[in-house]
Amino acid sequence: MSPTTPIEAAPLPLSPAFHWRALFGWRRVRTVAITCLLLTLLFSINWSAQSYHLLAIRVFGVGLMVLLAFGVFEQWPRRLPKWLARWVLQVVAVGAVVPVTVFFFYQWGTPAGAPVFWADEKRLNGFMTLAFSGMLLAPWVALTALLRQREAKVEKQAIDFELERSELARQALDARMRLLTAQAQPHFLFNTLANVQALVEAGSPRAPQLLQSLTDYLRAAVPRLDGSANTLGQELELVRAYLELMQMRMPDRLAFALHIGTGVHLLRCPPMTLLTLVENAVQHGIDPSEEGGRIDVHAELLEGGRCRLRVLDTGVGLQATGGGLGTGLAALRERLLWAYGGSASLELREVAPHGVQVTIEFSEPKP
Repeated sequence: MSPTTPIEAAPLPLSPAFHWRALFGWRRVRTVAITCLLLTLLFSINWSAQSYHLLAIRVFGVGLMVLLAFGVFEQWPRRLPKWLARWVLQVVAVGAVVPVTVFFFYQWGTPAGAPVFWADEKRLNGFMTLAFSGMLLAPWVALTALLRQREAKVEKQAIDFELERSELARQALDARMRLLTAQAQPHFLFNTLANVQALVEAGSPRAPQLLQSLTDYLRAAVPRLDGSANTLGQELELVRAYLELMQMRMPDRLAFALHIGTGVHLLRCPPMTLLTLVENAVQHGIDPSEEGGRIDVHAELLEGGRCRLRVLDTGVGLQATGGGLGTGLAALRERLLWAYGGSASLELREVAPHGVQVTIEFSEPKP
């Protein structure tokens, strides 16, 4: 038989390193002091007036030793057997330290040459009263403190869990936003490259100029397509560059104008918000129309810090496109929902005699 490898027992959990400052926490000291004061007042009813000071010293001395026992056995010994719970050790310790401390005070307080305190019936009764009262009360105080500690720990864990859940939700939202933005990027770029390819294959003399314009556009656009929020000023620059590209592709069929209100350039918005609307207007409104059409882009700042974006085209309208504006607008709806929740609105309506107007209203997101 081959030699067997001994199985190592898993080490028992260790308590944290000993912290001396934890022994005298303010809440613990306050609780012990109040309890000792109440006991002193209670015992003083049947106590000799000449020994009130001795009563207070004994009661507060016992309270101090109970506090020390509770704190010491909270952290020591570092390793406990599995069958022994630390809270049991603490409760037993505070109960056992009471008679020992009371015995020490009575023995230490016996005058020289006087008989031992248990030979004096009056002093013996005082010893028994303090010892048994402390043995009954101290474990209950310790249990109450342990329950409050447990409740505080559970509450802290709940708060930590909620914070962690909020952080995970924020990370999931950020990841979802980046995914939706990434889905919009190839949708836009592939459509644009297909338009350029058509001009090149047709041998159009505008092809080199269009390629140069596309290069300039991508140089400005690509660094902003990382999914983070940009400004409306940057978005309007991309919209203008895109419309200029499309106007070069169909110069006789596309006209456009940008109507930019005061104070909108610095507003933050998700990337490709306005560009998606304009691209859909070109692709589903102007491109299918034999006569072409016009696109008007409006950006204005409303009261209360809200922003309104409108893209109006005179293309074929909703009926000719089946009542929708394609996957770009569907992805934009979802991105707005994730970015603003219910505070953003997107309205789509047909205009007479033909065309579509898309309106978005939102409040500036927090940086």
